[in-house]
Amino acid sequence: MVVAEALAGIALVKAAVDGIKSTIGTAKDISTIASDIDALFQGSDEVQKKASKKSGVRLGDQFGVDTVAKEIIDQRLAAEALREVAAMCDLRFGHGTWASILAERQKRIQEQREAAAKARKEAQIKHDEMIEGLKAALIISGTIAVAVGLFVFFMVSVAGAIGIA
Repeated sequence: MVVAEALAGIALVKAAVDGIKSTIGTAKDISTIASDIDALFQGSDEVQKKASKKSGVRLGDQFGVDTVAKEIIDQRLAAEALREVAAMCDLRFGHGTWASILAERQKRIQEQREAAAKARKEAQIKHDEMIEGLKAALIISGTIAVAVGLFVFFMVSVAGAIGIA
């Protein structure tokens, strides 16, 4: 399974590079190859995640020369593919195109992280408000129960004292 993840990541990188190479010469704008660039980033991210994720893997698999060599080679192949695509994009669409793509991608990732953090914070605030509401309801219910209990106790005591009961 772990080897399959690495193969999927590097295979995605290779397929994306092949797709970009085949269409970049005739591309009218960058949107023509955008899906291949997305696949390239996704594959590269998978290779990086696979190399950094070691939980659930046997100790021998983590530190074996074969595993370490594959991870390093896959990382370098993915980095090489990114450099190759960067050069192709800059040559085809002008210097700085790739840097603009990376900057926009990073901006969107940061915006997504901020939105997720904001959503988590809002959910936590709602949760805290709900807990405070439940506490208030329990306090009010407890106070009413004690008051009713005391009322009943005094009524029974008074009734017993005057001989009604």
